[in-house]
Amino acid sequence: MVLIANSYRRFTPLSQVIYVWREQTWLLHHDNAPAHNAVPTQQFLSANKIPVIQHPPYTPDLAPCDFFLFPKMKFKLKGRRFDTIEDIKAETQKVLDTLTEKTFQDAFQKWSRRWDRRLRAGGNYFEGDGGR
Repeated sequence: MVLIANSYRRFTPLSQVIYVWREQTWLLHHDNAPAHNAVPTQQFLSANKIPVIQHPPYTPDLAPCDFFLFPKMKFKLKGRRFDTIEDIKAETQKVLDTLTEKTFQDAFQKWSRRWDRRLRAGGNYFEGDGGR
């Protein structure tokens, strides 16, 4: 999450980030990974009044990391070997640094369309790429 946040900040003036944070004109969306549902995480979100979009179970099609970020990372890093964790972090950051503002905007649009399709399906499973 920190790497993505750092990449997001490249395109967003600090004053806008601060405004969105203070005015809570945003929603946090994360999947149901154990770390996201851990008690300390939930306590932090609650204590800071961070609005969270609940992620339906078994729906990787709604997780931007699953349909947008991880495939890009896998493509760029596939077959590479790293000697240290620091090397992995550095190469991962290089890949993130290549992502443009338009790439993030496109991912958000796909995410929005996927949520819309999920809602129209009554929350039920659907076949195919709802992000197109």
